[in-house]
Amino acid sequence: MKMNILSDRYPLIMDSSRQTRVRQAFDDFFSPAEPKSESWVLDLFQRTAQTVPAYRKLLRDNGIEPASITTFEDFQRLPLLDKQSYHERYPLPELCRDGTLAGCDMIAVSSGSSGRPTIWPRALEDELHVARRFEQVLVDGFAAGQRATLAVVCFPLGTWVGGLFTQACVRHLAAKGCPITVVAPGNNKAEILRVLPELAPHFEQVVLLGYPPFVKDVVDTGVAKGVDWSAYVIKLVLAGEVFSEQWRDLVSRRAGIADPVRDIASLYGTADSGVLGNETAVSAGIRRFLADRPSLAREIFGDSRLPTLVQYDPASRFFEVHNGTLVFTADGGIPLIRYRIATRAGFSGTTSCWPTALSTVSLPRLVLNCRSSTSSDGRCSRCRSSARTSIRRT
Repeated sequence: MKMNILSDRYPLIMDSSRQTRVRQAFDDFFSPAEPKSESWVLDLFQRTAQTVPAYRKLLRDNGIEPASITTFEDFQRLPLLDKQSYHERYPLPELCRDGTLAGCDMIAVSSGSSGRPTIWPRALEDELHVARRFEQVLVDGFAAGQRATLAVVCFPLGTWVGGLFTQACVRHLAAKGCPITVVAPGNNKAEILRVLPELAPHFEQVVLLGYPPFVKDVVDTGVAKGVDWSAYVIKLVLAGEVFSEQWRDLVSRRAGIADPVRDIASLYGTADSGVLGNETAVSAGIRRFLADRPSLAREIFGDSRLPTLVQYDPASRFFEVHNGTLVFTADGGIPLIRYRIATRAGFSGTTSCWPTALSTVSLPRLVLNCRSSTSSDGRCSRCRSSARTSIRRT
């Protein structure tokens, strides 16, 4: 009887359109990435204005007619969003497409570092966008497309975004054909050190994915227990905290990592929109170059303390800088248009912003914080180049 009552109140209807969306998302993910139209940001805005009730109300309250937004200059006049003015202002379903959570199949929770934890729904299709960032690190950086790889997820599991999101993205790479196997002990140090000796000998390399201080603790505890890390060909994918180049060198020595530049990569991500950018050997190499030249780092960043330098995909995330903080636009379970987060940021798109000492280094869409020389329109005042890079700083 109870089941019939529930069925009457909430009709159980298969959503065939979701099957179509998921198939298309996997087809796109399995195919080589193709250039996206430069108008994708405007297209996303229009689609969000049409299908997301909360954003439609916000535009109406601000006297904005969606049809009037046709150029990038129009787009830059749209109101900035944040948790307080947008996410906390409207009921959760109204923040999603068609005013329902039905299009989302997973819920994650932010850490609540800026207040109380916040709920962020997402769909499998959103994970595939983020999986391409993992692909750049694991496949392009660590050659996980050619080497049998054990990926050990050391982020906390559960509702917090890091663990299950990471596990899903790496498994999507395995589904794409990469010889990657995932084990997810989470932030259980004893379990990590139990499964590693049993599994690692069957793989050509082992990637630990986790929070920097915790991963270091795992490595140090393993050393104390007699673990020969160098026998496992360790690589690290880290997120959640900025670390110094001295820290990178220290952990590399203890984990038997031969090449700290190529074998350790940092991710910049948020619960709001997944991974926004990732380190590459190029960005890590430039950061190390500047770590040995604090006066040059101070000239570029306005501070000798180094930020994290990451690269990003401009066809997946659109970035701006407003009053020195990062603003991004991205699709997702909750589509976000000009969403501002508490990250101090700056960027440049060409090598002309760099001193002569770095002019031989290729910088494809590379991030740097031009805090002392970035104008309010998000362009570097040295080279006036458009934003192609982003950065975070603690």
